[in-house]
Amino acid sequence: MFMYEKKLQYPVRVTNKDVRMAKAVLNQYGGADGEASASMNYLTQRFSMPLNETKAILTDIGTEELGHMEMVATLFKKLLNGATRDELIQAGMGGYYANHETCPFLLDSDGVPWEAKYTQAKGDPVADLYNDMAAEQKARATYENLILLTDDPLVKDTLRWLREREIVHFQRFGEGLRLVEEYSNSKRHF
Repeated sequence: MFMYEKKLQYPVRVTNKDVRMAKAVLNQYGGADGEASASMNYLTQRFSMPLNETKAILTDIGTEELGHMEMVATLFKKLLNGATRDELIQAGMGGYYANHETCPFLLDSDGVPWEAKYTQAKGDPVADLYNDMAAEQKARATYENLILLTDDPLVKDTLRWLREREIVHFQRFGEGLRLVEEYSNSKRHF
């Protein structure tokens, strides 16, 4: 079902290390509203979609979110490249380093581990698609906040690209919602 192409969806570059920013981007890796949660939502919800078109939308976007996890993890690693022990400790990452060194791990920036409770799959296609649209807006907002936290134009470029994909996903879920509602309305006979 999945095919892996050994390249990132978009180039991830940084000008300099930035431990503080690396810690902040963990929110989009393992945070409640991050890429892991989004991917798990969509790849689970697709099983309750009544139309092949909406199953395909959820599969496509859920798979793309896995690619976004890879990009965020790459950004995290590049932002930490060359960081000293003292820099990690000063940024509040001493405990993180002790447990994970500089390997991306499913935590948010406060060290809270990712949990399955961050995912939603109601089994009702309309409810799930509205949830997905909200999730994409939360991700967009987080990327906008992350953009404000850095002065690095290369990091901003990557974050802007990811933000734009969240907007596209929101629109695609809106299309899926329209299809499901049309399908549901066509089944009513009065």
